[in-house]
Amino acid sequence: MAEPLRGWVCRELLPLFVLLGTLWGAGARQIRYSVPEELDKGSFVGNIAKDLGLEPRQLAEHGVRIVSRGRTKLFALNPGSGSLVTADRIDREELCAQSARCLVSFNILVENKMKIYEVQVEIIDINDNFPRFRDEEVKVKVNENAARGTRLVLPFARDADVGVNSLQSYQLSSNMHFSLDEKNGTDGQKYPELVLERPLDREKVAVHDLLLTALDGGDPILSGTTHIRIMVLDANDNAPLFTQSEYRVSVPENIPVGTRLLTLTATDPDEGINGKLTYSFRNEEDKISETFQLDSNLGEISTVQSLDYEEFRFYVMEVVAQDGGALLASAKVLVTVQDVNDNVPEVILTSLTSSVPEDCLPGTVIALFSVHDGDSGENGEIACSIPRNLPFKLEKSVGNYYHLLTTRALDREGISDYNITVTVIDRGNPPLSTENHISLKVADINDNPPIFPQTRYSTYIPENNPRGISIFSVTAHDPDSGSNAQVTYSLAKDTFQEMPLSSYVSINSDTGVLYALGSFDYEQVGDLQLWVIASDSGDPPLSSNVSLSIFVLDQNDNVPEILYPSLPTDGSTGVELAPRSAEPGYLVTKVVAVDRDSGQNAWLSYRLLKASEPGLFTVGLHTGEVRTARALLDRDALKQSLVVAVQDHGQPPLSATVTLTVAIADNIPDVLADLGSLEPSANPDNSSLTLYLVVAVAAVSCVFLAFVIVLLALRLRRWHKSCLLQASGGGLVGVPASHFLGVDGVRAFLQTYSHEVSLTADSRESHLIFPQPNYADMLISEESCEKSEPLLIPEKINANEEELGIVQQAPPNTDWRFSQAQRPGTSGSQNGDETGTWPNNQFDTEMLQAMILASASEAADGSSTLGGGAGTMGLSARYGPQFTLQHVPDYRQNVYIPGSNATLTNAAGKRDGKAPAGGNGNKKKSGKKEKK
Repeated sequence: MAEPLRGWVCRELLPLFVLLGTLWGAGARQIRYSVPEELDKGSFVGNIAKDLGLEPRQLAEHGVRIVSRGRTKLFALNPGSGSLVTADRIDREELCAQSARCLVSFNILVENKMKIYEVQVEIIDINDNFPRFRDEEVKVKVNENAARGTRLVLPFARDADVGVNSLQSYQLSSNMHFSLDEKNGTDGQKYPELVLERPLDREKVAVHDLLLTALDGGDPILSGTTHIRIMVLDANDNAPLFTQSEYRVSVPENIPVGTRLLTLTATDPDEGINGKLTYSFRNEEDKISETFQLDSNLGEISTVQSLDYEEFRFYVMEVVAQDGGALLASAKVLVTVQDVNDNVPEVILTSLTSSVPEDCLPGTVIALFSVHDGDSGENGEIACSIPRNLPFKLEKSVGNYYHLLTTRALDREGISDYNITVTVIDRGNPPLSTENHISLKVADINDNPPIFPQTRYSTYIPENNPRGISIFSVTAHDPDSGSNAQVTYSLAKDTFQEMPLSSYVSINSDTGVLYALGSFDYEQVGDLQLWVIASDSGDPPLSSNVSLSIFVLDQNDNVPEILYPSLPTDGSTGVELAPRSAEPGYLVTKVVAVDRDSGQNAWLSYRLLKASEPGLFTVGLHTGEVRTARALLDRDALKQSLVVAVQDHGQPPLSATVTLTVAIADNIPDVLADLGSLEPSANPDNSSLTLYLVVAVAAVSCVFLAFVIVLLALRLRRWHKSCLLQASGGGLVGVPASHFLGVDGVRAFLQTYSHEVSLTADSRESHLIFPQPNYADMLISEESCEKSEPLLIPEKINANEEELGIVQQAPPNTDWRFSQAQRPGTSGSQNGDETGTWPNNQFDTEMLQAMILASASEAADGSSTLGGGAGTMGLSARYGPQFTLQHVPDYRQNVYIPGSNATLTNAAGKRDGKAPAGGNGNKKKSGKKEKK
């Protein structure tokens, strides 16, 4: 029956409530609506879009949403119609209990404007609850001698509705002894009482059954009933009596569980069982029985669970004292709960911006939040603050809402993120506080250009560098972040020697490494001045530049260039004139040279590399001046050829040579008479002759190679036969190895082969000289010659090549040997005697050695070309008669020369561990250069 009544009420009252809510909201400053309870989900409450001044479609665009705290959402927004609707079925009794008005408050947030609107919806009560008694049956005891007018307290009914829909009256079923009376309590509750109208007679009627009905004022009227059973007792003349009709007590909410609150005291003058009292709660609510405990014998009230001021601020209960004779008395108990500061303030973030650009204006809203404290009075008064050293401030908004704003411009490079601590503290004693942390990141903008660590750079690179080599690296730092800090490098457009700088060097745009695009030449490019640009990737991009100087280091890559004497272009040779009367130190000419390098690589030094007459001229080490070293003699040749080398001091050093021709004469006519020999031949057959000479040299070389091969074959064959002889027990079995040793104790097979080609530009004809191959085979020591033991001799001695013979050789003549002081050797190795038998001059000594050895060779074959008398070897013409060959040994006694003449200087040179001497016996290098 209740459901049809509820539906009827909703259908009939809904239009009226909606109209009243609309008029109420339009006329008030706040947005207010009213709606009956128990409406279906999605029922219309009010046009919120219209009241906000927005179109329905703009609700989502402006971010309109409901903000509520700590309770289930009762209402929702319909974005299609722009109206406020119910989110679920609403029960007024559950929300507001017995409150006269039931108001539900919440806030509407317009997100993009950061505005809050307060909305109140009044829930209108409908008659949807029946009056209800706690017990379906109540037993009441009454003494049979109770006087007329005696009142018996009956249980009262409760109706969850309010107003006219609440409990209005009681009805008692008809009977003969009792009537019904109602009393209004201070709390507005109606309490029914039975009034005895006629005396009772237990012997006639011991139990009276009555029906008590409770009625509300709704339309239709709803009711509830309970059964009253009245039991008639024997007489008990005195009823219990409390010392107070109402007890009041105030306790703090944080008292421990089990604390005794108060003790009720009632008295009964009767004796015995009629005077013994028991205490109990009457008509207590479930919450009271769950919170308090009453001692039935002592009348003490204590707590069984903790109290909470925020949940219930006071408790009202009725306590009954009943004696054994069924007489009772009642008293009201009011327990007031006192608030203590036991709730920490609460911060609720409503809207938050997690990131702001660093160029945001002061006053930019960062966050919107609300603060709450469940306590009351001073305990619920709260203050909100943030640290003062931050560029933010708090600004109070509607109610307990606060805005967090910026106070000045932000700098991400200084501080990239903030952790803002919002502190909320109440005014309780002691005060309680809470902290909430708001994280805010500062978004970067491109406000910093790249920065180079230095204002200018310089680097060095050696010339002749490989292409693509890394020269230098620059790095710029951008304090921004992300793409704003991504640096790219480039070169400023410029030219050098009418060529763009980009043709010389390039730069890696990502790393800043510079590379050489080509090989630098110090003589062309001494240094490069360029600008390196560093740009970030921001919008717009920022850039900075830095100067870079590249210095090319000189390398020794240029050969000294001889300016004088210059090389003639017509094929002729320049001639310098030196008079025969020139004194030592006479300046003949000067070699002038330059080096395109710089520094030490361009320091030049001069030296005489080769001279046709050594010791005649000197060259200044640093000046290049060619001067005479001694006075000119008549025997000095008219034409002197000098090779001067010019060398720098680089690493490695480079050098150039120039050939000087010096004519020695007192006057020019003497020179002109011999200039014809200094000019090159104009006969074209000379070039052909040179070709023929080269071919002849190649042919002789081939013949010599064939000869060496044949000789090796013959020696191998002889060695094989000697092995056969030794195997057959020949006479060579006991011959010691010393018999096969040379004069210095070393067994040697000496072979020299040389040729000299003289292709000179200052002679009309070229000369080609082929000395014969030389052998010194099986040189025999003096000790072996004195013994009569047989020796193996070469096959060439015998006419028949197939025969082998053992001969004895005569002992050598002892007159030919040199003493240690007279033995030929290199200059400075011997000390001549005071008689001057051997020259002390190095050049003359070595020249003499060569001439002596050559003369000995020529004397052996009767073809001496030195001239002169017998025993002098033609030396007296240059050195005087004291240089005779009376002490010169006959080398032919101990040397076997197979089929050709031998140049003994080769064998002697190899025996002494030296190379064959050149034409003048000077150093090896000089000798080789004279042969060229």
